[in-house]
Amino acid sequence: MVDGAITPASVPVTYASRRKRGVLALVVALLGLSRIVSASPGEGTVGYALNLTETQLLDDVQQRAVRFFVEHTDPQTGLTEDRAPNDGSPGRAPASIAATGFALSAWCIADRRGWLPPGEAVRRVRTTLAFAAGHLPQEHGWFYHFIDAHDGRRAWRSEASTIDTALFLQGAILAREYFAADAATAALVDRIYRRIDWTWALNGGRTLSHGWRPESGFIAARWDRYSELMGLVLLGVGAPERALPAAAWGAWRRAPVVALAGRTFIQCGPLFTHQYAQAWFDFRGRHDGQADYWLNSIDATLAQRAWSAAQAGRFPHWSAELWGQSAGDGAQGYTAWGTPGPAQEDLSDGTLVPCAPAGSLPFAPRECLTALRRMRATGGAGVWGRYGFADAFNPETNWVSPDVIGIDLGISLVMAENLRTGLVWEKFMRAPEVRRGMRLAGFSENAAAPPPIVASIGAGARARRSAEAPESGGN
Repeated sequence: MVDGAITPASVPVTYASRRKRGVLALVVALLGLSRIVSASPGEGTVGYALNLTETQLLDDVQQRAVRFFVEHTDPQTGLTEDRAPNDGSPGRAPASIAATGFALSAWCIADRRGWLPPGEAVRRVRTTLAFAAGHLPQEHGWFYHFIDAHDGRRAWRSEASTIDTALFLQGAILAREYFAADAATAALVDRIYRRIDWTWALNGGRTLSHGWRPESGFIAARWDRYSELMGLVLLGVGAPERALPAAAWGAWRRAPVVALAGRTFIQCGPLFTHQYAQAWFDFRGRHDGQADYWLNSIDATLAQRAWSAAQAGRFPHWSAELWGQSAGDGAQGYTAWGTPGPAQEDLSDGTLVPCAPAGSLPFAPRECLTALRRMRATGGAGVWGRYGFADAFNPETNWVSPDVIGIDLGISLVMAENLRTGLVWEKFMRAPEVRRGMRLAGFSENAAAPPPIVASIGAGARARRSAEAPESGGN
């Protein structure tokens, strides 16, 4: 078992701010969380064989992420804190509905790997879904972005968020498919899904609004260009009631298309935008006649790596082995770090975000695993805490975020599992709503995508369709 693995002595099973163990903790101790199921070296779903060192690293990353979800999810509501200190001290943030969706996914992974005692994962799933279905405030089925972890009340005057509700729903659907024999879970997910009014969130347009606030109504911004929106729209098109029209899939722009580092792809700077939909939806070999979204995320990941290496004159620690830009903490606050381009200004100051390579593990395994190893070696003990990597750090200034963020740990956990076993993809893609959404959106296997219209980044960049296999062997 790797250093820091989850054990009965190291994992409080109640909410971190309460720190009470009680009967459930005794059950956990008796059953023994040392029943760790670690896959053997060589596992992998995208043509990359993990060696022993890589397997141990991913075990550690995933187990520590699960520890966060265990310690920072309220046992009565099932809601998960947005962020928490990486030293294990009590969190101060409200819950995030998106982080709670990743927690639902975490329980499935932890159950499969034996990191929770038998029956514990499905109990946690039921607790969350029952509270969300019966007690959590919502507007036309859309949940608020931030809520009080203890009672579900809206926090920070946040919006009823379309994208964050979709992230929750993707975790809920995964849990339903993973615990397929559990009728209570299925009924709760069905209730939550059917309650969402997708057409209302169009607000008279062809694309979904970002959300709605009681004080001011709909947010003007829309999901109208390439970003993390794909899962949101596909869930809407495949919805069981008040679904989006199939035309909603074609209503958003596949732009800007750029050429960078010899790769051509639809650009959105922070890497999470290329990762979130693909954490659950398996786009490998599936095309809608407009783009190859799997290849697009490979190209975006490797282009960012190349761009980062080219910045070594500004940031001497950066290289082809030490890179990673995604939305995350910074010394001056939360920032949408990302590869610059027509839609992304260069905000870089040397800060690195570990969930950037971790969330792209299936797209470029070798490059991303190398980056994670280098991050840990370069940052030392300061960047590695109770829940794994700090959310962000700057090797140029020695600044380290004191916190971890639930959605960043979540994307790292889920994509590591997809690289290793494909569990999340396998279960989620069984959902009838998912299959219906992709079918109505025009997806078919091995369909050709048309060549893109390209905007170049940097002098001498040449437009071309990137059709080669990724350097690390992903497919």
